[in-house]
Amino acid sequence: MLTKSATISLIAIATASALPGAAWAEPPAPNLAGTYRCEPAPRDCTLGKTFTVTESGAQIEFKNESGSVWHAKITSNISLSGMPTWNSNGVVLANNSGIEWSNGTRWRKQ
Repeated sequence: MLTKSATISLIAIATASALPGAAWAEPPAPNLAGTYRCEPAPRDCTLGKTFTVTESGAQIEFKNESGSVWHAKITSNISLSGMPTWNSNGVVLANNSGIEWSNGTRWRKQ
């Protein structure tokens, strides 16, 4: 007969060995391609009001209505890192409904 501590140890080992694949599975990268409208919250939208976003793997390109282009990289399933000259970090909102940028603006997907 197993002692109580030996039984707990066996259960812990069995549980730990069954979880790693499920525990580390990351959801797929968000689909950010589309058109976005900038919402001035809390800062004004000084770089444009409408942006078109295209994706190529983890690389993002966004273009405003004047034709200016910036780039970012998807760094996780919920975050973006803007490349120079954009230099802002973004957080993907729930259900891929938009992006909240560290420069104080929020883009809503249209």
